[in-house]
Amino acid sequence: MNRTQLSQLAVLASVAAHRSFRAAARELAIAPSAVSHAISSLEESLGVRLLARTTRSVAPTEEGRRLLDRLRPALDEIGIAVDAAIETRDRPAGNLRITAPRFASDVLLGPRLGDFLNLYPDITLEIANEDGFIDIVEQGFDAGIRFEESLEADMIAVRFSSDLRTVIAGSPEYFQRYPRPLHPRDLAQHRCIKRRFTNGTIYRWEFEKDGRELVVAIDGPLIVSEDRLSLLATLNGAGLGYLFDIRVMNELAEGKLIRVLEDWCPPYPGPFLYYPSRRQMRPALRAFIDFFKVSG
Repeated sequence: MNRTQLSQLAVLASVAAHRSFRAAARELAIAPSAVSHAISSLEESLGVRLLARTTRSVAPTEEGRRLLDRLRPALDEIGIAVDAAIETRDRPAGNLRITAPRFASDVLLGPRLGDFLNLYPDITLEIANEDGFIDIVEQGFDAGIRFEESLEADMIAVRFSSDLRTVIAGSPEYFQRYPRPLHPRDLAQHRCIKRRFTNGTIYRWEFEKDGRELVVAIDGPLIVSEDRLSLLATLNGAGLGYLFDIRVMNELAEGKLIRVLEDWCPPYPGPFLYYPSRRQMRPALRAFIDFFKVSG
């Protein structure tokens, strides 16, 4: 059976129920001639006469009745499914897939997930942690969370975090062995924890002061693939870490980490949530954006 036959079968069921081509046309909001054409085409493709027609009446043939008896439960299920879709079009529900870097999941999403899911109990939220840029359309995600420089121009972006600042920090034990750097070039004398992105590149630390930008290729004994391990290693004295301020506020306040080069680390925009189109946005995605977005 092809898709054309499915629509023709729906027309057949309507004609049989109303015993009238015109009444079926009114119900289906199509022309009577379109109803007649659909029935004729279906009968021709099946090689079976399905309706007996006179000038006064229309009724299923024996073959038509047998077909409709088998067909009616399936059409009823389709109707139920369509009604359910219409019923939920304004209600946040269903599966919602989001791709996000691990730090965004840990720091921005994690602390509020319970509140969101309790507020919208009909949403099933899936979060996939991936630091590299994802084609959300190709990969079947509803939205992604990334920094602005990673976003494609055709994506709609929503602020998902307040401004961030980089924190260069080490443990008190580390600074008992090494002097505090006063300039980014001093990092050449330090053990720095390196970060390898999913594309294979090692991140070079970025700095800015008074409009002057500086990129430093650091070196050290440890390479990690995500910032949570970098934080743990920094706390353990393995070297200097390049961290997000929202990740280490407590550690700095408690003296577990000592911050350096702060004047070379100005604020910059935090991550954005991006998605392909506002057209017919799913209520679940709208609820997610409204709940987590940063106002202003």
